Amino acid sequence: MAWNEPGGGKDRDPWGGRGGDQGPPDLDEALRKLQHQLAGIFGRGSGGGGSGGGVSVNPRLFGGILLIVGVLYWLSGYYQIDAGERAVVFRFGAVQDDIVQPGLHWYPRFVDDVERVNVTRVNSTKHQSLMLTEDENIVDVTLTVQYVIDNPKDFLIRVRNPELSLEHATESALRHVVGSAKMDDVITEGRAAIAVEVQKRLQSYIDRYGTGIRVSKVNIDQSVPPKQVQDAFDDVQRAKEDQARVINEAKAYGEGVVPEARGDAQKQIQQATAYRDQVIARAQGEAQRFSKLYAEYRNAKDVTRDRLYIDAMETMLSNSTKVMVDVPGSNNMLYLPLDKILQQSSSQPNPSEATSAAEAVVRGTPDRSGGAPRPSR
Repeated sequence: MAWNEPGGGKDRDPWGGRGGDQGPPDLDEALRKLQHQLAGIFGRGSGGGGSGGGVSVNPRLFGGILLIVGVLYWLSGYYQIDAGERAVVFRFGAVQDDIVQPGLHWYPRFVDDVERVNVTRVNSTKHQSLMLTEDENIVDVTLTVQYVIDNPKDFLIRVRNPELSLEHATESALRHVVGSAKMDDVITEGRAAIAVEVQKRLQSYIDRYGTGIRVSKVNIDQSVPPKQVQDAFDDVQRAKEDQARVINEAKAYGEGVVPEARGDAQKQIQQATAYRDQVIARAQGEAQRFSKLYAEYRNAKDVTRDRLYIDAMETMLSNSTKVMVDVPGSNNMLYLPLDKILQQSSSQPNPSEATSAAEAVVRGTPDRSGGAPRPSR
């Protein structure tokens, strides 16, 4: 039977009680039980019964709990700053003057707040925008700014958003530099100089803002004309490359021809100088020789005349290999193979005899009438 049916266990209730009371359990009784349990932990007071006695705290237990809480609070205040980090301490929200250096430190928790900043990591940000150059052309410039945090205190408290300020300063510096340059300088050979100028101007801007950032490098990744005019720009660049190639070829040809011409001119000058010196020396030698021959001729006219005749014939016949001699009083022609005679003379042991024989042949033998033969012309 159910507990609430007539005659079926009317002394029982669902809350575990007995008797005729059908109400819910007493909340006061539950609170008293909880109080007794807590009193068993902290110690019971000395007064009276269970319901009227007060609860007193055990001093030793309370002191131990306070000691444990204090030790935990003290240990929780230690923190480590790495070698590449610096820290700024805020005490009740007010920034402290000293910057915390690397090492192990302690701070009172819930009183101080520590903000760590990495001062060695190189951060980077990209920026891209369309710029108008000095010659009223539009270029699309993409660059990367690399920076480090140089002053942690300024980085945290002077500017609300330092990265955003850096982005705005980059935009301003880039537009100022590109707006003062021509399109060819921005796109081709002037990109490195523009990057250096942007870095200098950007650093001056962020120093003025007090962001605590130091720009380490600015790299121009891409600087191209807009896509709408890319084909026309490529044609212009190819034309410029062809122009530069033709100019270089002309310079190379000029550098090859001019030294050669200068060398030929110098050669002609040296040959002319040598010929002049040779002619002058020969003329001087002939003049001295003539003076000496004239002196000898005055002493011995016949001998000198014959010697001059022989030398003249030797000089004239040295370029000929054969001589035809007309013998007077005869229909025969005398043939003189000079090349064979010279070979025989060179092979003979006594050169004086060969020379005498050659002179005799050249002079010829007397004819029947007693006259001397004369060489044919």
